[in-house]
Amino acid sequence: MQVVGYGTPAGALLVSDRAGGGEPGAVAGSGADGRDEPGAVAARGSDAGSVDRVALDPGTELSWSLGDRHCAGTVHDGGHVACPNGDAPYCRDHRSTWVCARCTGTCLKDEMDCFDDHAVYLAAFAPDVVKVGVTKEWRLETRLREQGADRAAHLRTVENGRIAREIESGLAEEIPDRVRVPTKIEGLGGTVDEATWEATLAEFDPIETFSFDYGLDLAGRPVPETLATGTVVGTKGRVLVLENGGSTYAVDMRDLVGYELEEGGSGRDLQSSLGAFG
Repeated sequence: MQVVGYGTPAGALLVSDRAGGGEPGAVAGSGADGRDEPGAVAARGSDAGSVDRVALDPGTELSWSLGDRHCAGTVHDGGHVACPNGDAPYCRDHRSTWVCARCTGTCLKDEMDCFDDHAVYLAAFAPDVVKVGVTKEWRLETRLREQGADRAAHLRTVENGRIAREIESGLAEEIPDRVRVPTKIEGLGGTVDEATWEATLAEFDPIETFSFDYGLDLAGRPVPETLATGTVVGTKGRVLVLENGGSTYAVDMRDLVGYELEEGGSGRDLQSSLGAFG
């Protein structure tokens, strides 16, 4: 069994019973840049394994050890086509960057197709990191939760993605347009610095503001780790929080993609959090 993907904002791991073999296929778009919603990943051929969704609800017990890691292949319409190539999470044949993630207002496609209303937003992550972003207006709150934002502000709505990306590009000269997962993990268990957030908002007149609670109720910052053993505390964006042996761990779910899973908990020695000694 292999981890072939993950789901946000409702945390889930996608696992396939077809972990090895297969031939490289083609990818329609993986959104590896992470700036906004990716396109669909297309599987080639009919010789596909089944894909199960493992919900990461609080209290769920995971008991897998991590085996070999190789390319996760392709997933589409509930089927998985495996790939034996060693690069993970995706080999060259299955790695792709969503072209819209690179847009700064000049369309990079043969024909522009982003005619839905788009929202320009700010997202804040504890304790003091703020980024600018864009998404289709109808999925704004979903997109913010996908990223694990603690606070957010809807700045304006425009008539298409090209205009939104142009505005984003201008704001990105002063405000970052991406936040890496390790930075988000560093802020787990903390709160957004109110002074920093209010100072940033003072330059704008937001349409709406948001405050999100992911129900993690952490006493301190979890230890970054890659494992699939423990009791699920919850998820925040693509970060999975697990309790294991008296310590709390933060797992970037993308770091699990490509691993073959073996039944039975991990026997590795793990770094303990300070809370384990309290």
